[in-house]
Amino acid sequence: MSLSNVQYELIKRSYEERQLQNHRALENRRKEIYAAIPAYKDLEDAISSISVSQGKKMLEGDDGALAELKKIIRDLSAQKKLLLEKNGFPANYLEPVYQCQDCEDTGYINNKKCHCFRQAMIKMLYEQSNIQEMLEKENFSTLSEQFYQGEDLLHFQRAVSTCKEFVSDFSNRFQNLFFYGTVGTGKSFLSGCIAKELIERGQSVIYFSAAQLFESLSVNPYDFKNKEDLYNLYEDIYNCDLLIIDDLGTEATRASVSSQLFSCLNERQLRQKSSIISTNLSLEEIRSRYSDRIFSRITSNYELCKLTGPDIRMYKKLINH
Repeated sequence: MSLSNVQYELIKRSYEERQLQNHRALENRRKEIYAAIPAYKDLEDAISSISVSQGKKMLEGDDGALAELKKIIRDLSAQKKLLLEKNGFPANYLEPVYQCQDCEDTGYINNKKCHCFRQAMIKMLYEQSNIQEMLEKENFSTLSEQFYQGEDLLHFQRAVSTCKEFVSDFSNRFQNLFFYGTVGTGKSFLSGCIAKELIERGQSVIYFSAAQLFESLSVNPYDFKNKEDLYNLYEDIYNCDLLIIDDLGTEATRASVSSQLFSCLNERQLRQKSSIISTNLSLEEIRSRYSDRIFSRITSNYELCKLTGPDIRMYKKLINH
């Protein structure tokens, strides 16, 4: 999926607006120079006039007219630059203005997306994911084993290895992860590590806490301003490259939750779209809280990663105080 057509169009429109702004900025500079250096406009008018006259000569068959025109323009252009510098302006002050010099604000270089376009895509993917600020602190570069010992450390190391394999194989293999275990042992952190890596590779990742997800799925269709908004919500949930459901079990208890969860997991399974679920519940609690079919779907189609140990978040708060 990566970005939707609508999102691509938004980025393309931003380039059109950028080009318009650049044009306006250049025109304002030109007016500034004309007011400050009248002789500069005289040189530009001379270039226009000479270009027309030399053009007529070329049409009449004068073979030397083009070479003569190039020399005249070169000389007059040099005079224009000297005028700018003499009056305290940079020599390139009236050259086209670009935010990205590489693609000249077109977004493409030789029909390939420029690095600035790819960065705009990544920015939009981050905004869509709901976790931009979190991923600045929680990613593989900040990962630490210092809070784990013994069997807890082995569980964590195994989970980290699984996460890295998940990322490296993501484009080639459909896969799901289920993090479970005690509170504050790194389940959400590892989900964030995966999210950051995949977003940086241009994959669409959407993060929901369980409470946010079920609240979104419970919204009455008539509460939406139009059908397109409702369609986009479900399209994001069902068709993003990776859906992260964090803290399953913390959502408000409602009769509809089990059916909504099953529909979500089932739909993504049918579309072969990967999901990550994290929870503080045990497998037995998952079965009893939701349903046998959800338990079966998770244990059959998700790689289970158990994390145990002390509550790292609480430990960090204590040592920071």
